[in-house]
This record gives sequence, C-alpha cells and structure tokens, in this order.
Amino acid sequence: MKKEINIPVIEPNGMDSFHFGGVSWPFNLSKDHNLFHINRIENYRDKLSFPLPPHRKTVYDVIFLTKGKSVRSKGLANYEFGNGQFFFLPPYQITSHEFMSQDAEGFFVHFDTDILKHYSLDKHLNKFNFLNFLSNPIVAVPNEAIEAILNIFYRLEALDQVAENKQMDLIAFYVFALLKEAALYAETDSKPQKNAAASLVQRYKEALSQFIYQKQKVSDYADYLHVTPNHLNKCVKNITMKSSQDLLNEMMILEAKSLLKYSNLHIAEIAIKLGNQTPSNFARFFKSKTGMMPKEYK
Repeated sequence: MKKEINIPVIEPNGMDSFHFGGVSWPFNLSKDHNLFHINRIENYRDKLSFPLPPHRKTVYDVIFLTKGKSVRSKGLANYEFGNGQFFFLPPYQITSHEFMSQDAEGFFVHFDTDILKHYSLDKHLNKFNFLNFLSNPIVAVPNEAIEAILNIFYRLEALDQVAENKQMDLIAFYVFALLKEAALYAETDSKPQKNAAASLVQRYKEALSQFIYQKQKVSDYADYLHVTPNHLNKCVKNITMKSSQDLLNEMMILEAKSLLKYSNLHIAEIAIKLGNQTPSNFARFFKSKTGMMPKEYK
C-alpha cells in the first residue's frame, strides 16, 4: 500500500471519491446524506479495493455483518469481526479497512450527531461505551437477538428510501434504538458514568481527537469546552483517574505513532506538526511515553 503524506479527513460527500477511486457512488445520494446513510454491504463490496488506507471520518460509522468477515482498525489496533457482530467507529478516529471477505453481507450506516440533537438524544451518546474513543468497537449479538437488530436496519432502510420530506426524526429514534439494542450485549464499565463530569470528559476526548493538530494545551481545550482548566482536570481525574494532561499526552502519542506508521513524513516534520517541537524535544517526549525513540518505532 502506498503511504499517504497525511491522514485524510473524509466527509460524507467525499466518500465516493475516497472509497471508489473517483467513480460515482453506486447509490442515489439524498440531500440528507451528510446526516445519515445506510446501504447493504453486499451491494458495494465488489466495488471496493482493499485495503483502504488510513483516514478519519466526520461521522459515526456502524457496520453489522450477517455473513462473512472483515478486518478494520481503530487507532493502531486491528479488529476482526463476522456474523452477528457490530463494528462501531466514532468521528475523527483513525481507521483503515484492511479486509472484507467476498461473501460479506450486512449493513453499513453512518450518522451525524446533529440528527440526534433535536430531541437531545445526543446527550446520551456518552452512555454507549462502544462509541468511546479508546473502547473496544466490537459488539457481538447472540443468535436469538439478531432478528430484532435486523428489523431496525430494515426500518432505517425503508425510511432512507423516502425521496422527499424524509422523516429524520424517525430515523434519529431508530438510530438511537439500534445503539440501545447493541448496548444490551456490549462490554460495560464496572462503574457506570452518567453524570455531567462523564459527559464533559467524553466531549474532551472527542475534542482531542478532532483538534490535536490545532490545540496542544489543556487550557485551549478548556476554553473550547467553556470550562476552566482546573474544573476540566478535576472531572477528568474523577472519571479516568488520570489528569487532563495525561489524556492530551496519550492523544499526542497516538497521533505520533499513526504518522510514524502510516505517513512518509520525516520525524522533524511530525515534531512540528505535533506542537511545533524541535526533533530532540519530540524524541525525548516520545521516549518518555513509549520507552523507545521515534526512529526505533518507525
């Protein structure tokens, strides 16, 4: 695979160019495509050439397989999933699609948080652990529950085929119902976190994933989230047992590893990209967090 200079950020309207090499998307795109899309995997599998290179998307991705298997990355980890399993990916997470078997069948969905905002459903997203930035993205559904999951996909498919006056409110509720169904079988935290602090920490993690190249100070993120750095740090420590700087450092290291692995940027260029650091300062920072020099990791 040819290495990319940068890891691209793909918006829904750019997916046809990215996934299909500039060939027109084989489905009719509605005016609401940026907010929501659903298609059958078997309808487009043969039009894709795997592996797809590392990228980010601005929307949530959901894949549910009813046949076959696939391998997709989240961050630096690869995950294999198959029949009766979900793969969830939050916005702005680095991903690559390594493999999908020729017999793969199921559903692909993407949705934007905006469709959930009208009824304040977006405020509940932090309750779904599998949507978190660092969580396991795989949810396995038992055989007896697959039919209920498929019925939601069928309903979403039917609603998406309405050309005019698409009922986005109904789509939002069915998307939320899909997440609730998946949550029944997902890994759960030992201590459920449903308070305002947990919500702030989730928004902080999402902001880190989105703005790590523009903001490299905790105070910048506190300003963005309209809280004080001290309040942000207290909430992060309460929820994660880490400091807000620890999470920022973790994101910096994840980005550095991704660029070292997937791009052809020189180490000095990565140092500048991540905080305008000198190569020596970047190397010391990287080694302090990983135990090795950037050149060793690369």
